[in-house]
Amino acid sequence: MIVATYSIAACDLDASEWGVAVQSKFLAVGSVVPWAEPEVGAIATQAYANPSYGPKGLALLREGLSAAAVVERLVAADEGRDDRQLGVVDRHGGSAAWTGPGCSPWAGHRAGECYAAQGNILVGPETVDALADTFEATAQLRLEQRLLECLAAAQLAGGDRRGQQSAALLVVQRDGGYASLSDILIDLRVDDHERPIEELRRIYGLHDRLFGTTPRGEWLPLDGALGDEVRHRLAGLGYASLLDWAGVENLEERVDGGDAIDPVVLEALRQVSG
Repeated sequence: MIVATYSIAACDLDASEWGVAVQSKFLAVGSVVPWAEPEVGAIATQAYANPSYGPKGLALLREGLSAAAVVERLVAADEGRDDRQLGVVDRHGGSAAWTGPGCSPWAGHRAGECYAAQGNILVGPETVDALADTFEATAQLRLEQRLLECLAAAQLAGGDRRGQQSAALLVVQRDGGYASLSDILIDLRVDDHERPIEELRRIYGLHDRLFGTTPRGEWLPLDGALGDEVRHRLAGLGYASLLDWAGVENLEERVDGGDAIDPVVLEALRQVSG
């Protein structure tokens, strides 16, 4: 089956993050296209996708090969290369891509510093240009936010000419995931939806609410009227402490002691307590 897709593999060297964002008129595209490993690189494999490009490509990147060398090596060894599409970003931000001559039109790619953007069965090159231009224009954002903006811009530019169905966002960082014991910072997938990018944004908002961080300097002191309000709301819900309630709401990662409260936690508490 053809993974008719547009995607972007990218990295943020300052944050030591690598990731891939993808959208397709294909069921569960996140199970095929995106691959990434922290301090190694990111890979997107699509069109008549060769899923082995993911683990094989990461292994080559781990050995120190450049993105260009990895693309050359993978494509040269694959008899089905003419129908493949591939984007690679390495540990240094180098990038390279391949669009086989047999890929269904419109198909093409664009690579630049820290990103490789590619797509096939698109309305035209404007979709890939939107991916690349948006990435270049959003350096002030976190990597996952940049990738989401890239998907939205590409869809607005025309996207997959067959329509929409699924989308995925994968971002990795060494020890940046759950409880600092995982390298998977973000792994979100929308497998089947009429507007998968909008749904991916919604799910990302939930993820950021649970696992994002607010600088400690922006937390609010739990004294005076605010302290009384929080204790009253917790008591009304039947909880003796903020941590007890936060554990039920999966917000415990945003609670640290009882002298101050993360504004995100305060907003959530106010919403559920009326």
